[in-house]
Amino acid sequence: MTEVDIYTDGACRGNPGPGGWAALLIAGEVRKEIFGAEAATTNNRMELMAAIAGLGELKRRCKVRLHTDSKYVLQGITEWLPGWKARGWRTAARQPVKNQDLWERLDAAAAAQEVSWKWVKGHAGDAGNEHVDSLANLAIDRLLAGN
Repeated sequence: MTEVDIYTDGACRGNPGPGGWAALLIAGEVRKEIFGAEAATTNNRMELMAAIAGLGELKRRCKVRLHTDSKYVLQGITEWLPGWKARGWRTAARQPVKNQDLWERLDAAAAAQEVSWKWVKGHAGDAGNEHVDSLANLAIDRLLAGN
């Protein structure tokens, strides 16, 4: 089974505001970068989009180490998701789960792979994390410049 490291990050200028997401996929010597932006979004939505897009690039089942600096994504997928689903997409406080549309997409994308979720401290010198942070911000820059 192919082993893949995926580094993901989301960024937002204002929350809500224009946002960008990015993923870097590394399998041996092969590297692939993807990124995108939305005009009006939140940081959490961009963090989720980065993970969804990164996993979505895989064409067959792989052993994935997904690196994120988002505790929201990490805790959501590894801790909170089973309870949300059991309660009909309600939080423990019986409120609707925010970003349910993206959580459902991430859940499906992760189920198609063998994923281990890794938290990395943001802006702390991790090369993969720093790279996707710069790509997410580049996506916002391009959006704002009309490119």
